[in-house]
Amino acid sequence: MPLLHVTAVAPVTPHVTRVRFTGDGLDHLPTWPDQQLKLLFPRDGHPVPDLPADRGDKYGMGWYQAYQAIPEPERPWLRSYTVRAHHPDTHEIDIDFVLHDHPGPATRWALHAKPGDTLGRYGPSKVYHRPLGKADWYLFAGDETATPAIATLLAALPADTPTLTYVEARDATEEQPLPNVHWIHRGDTPPGHGTGLLDAIRTADLPPGKGYAWLGGEASAVRALRRHLTEERGFDKRAIDFTGYWRLALTQDDSPTDEDLADAQERVAF
Repeated sequence: MPLLHVTAVAPVTPHVTRVRFTGDGLDHLPTWPDQQLKLLFPRDGHPVPDLPADRGDKYGMGWYQAYQAIPEPERPWLRSYTVRAHHPDTHEIDIDFVLHDHPGPATRWALHAKPGDTLGRYGPSKVYHRPLGKADWYLFAGDETATPAIATLLAALPADTPTLTYVEARDATEEQPLPNVHWIHRGDTPPGHGTGLLDAIRTADLPPGKGYAWLGGEASAVRALRRHLTEERGFDKRAIDFTGYWRLALTQDDSPTDEDLADAQERVAF
């Protein structure tokens, strides 16, 4: 399994930190918008292990079986992140970390990240590459955890493509320089609570023609947005790409809920 080494750390907003990494394999990394990979964060006193990939592994999951075999007290925490930018000239990538008020292992690591620190990496894998569907216009919506993906998707579209973009963040200090974004400020309401993003889209004037929606953020909020678009706005389910990046009161270490499993089955179906 390749390792990532920190080369630079810089604040983006008061609650977003951008970390630049180098590492083996980044010199020929294939790129696409909304490109996700998995990061392995070491536990105290236990460096990230080397999990070799077996070339004969048909489904590419041998690394995960080796990961699961590590005793839990030593097993790194596994989290999914989006590549915010590639720098092919220096063989580096940028990843943005949202610094949550109730930090988990990723936030704790990012708060103290410095050049020379090391993480494990799996991916990005082309298996998870999902291009946007063809449409007359596009809707992008999510919270701050979805900002890196939305930024790369917007940048990949032709400049004259009609888009509507809504991003929820704490306040104006958390806004990032993205084109034509409607920023929704939730104030002191904790992330994942409230309906500000949904309310904004409910009252939005959608363009005529065939639309395609990309949704990301807290899982239950994404489900509410999908229901609104399909039941009240007439979207075909196949014209919506969606990802629940995180779950209120749950982490990626917790078992999937019935709703999580239903979401996964629907994503595979389309």
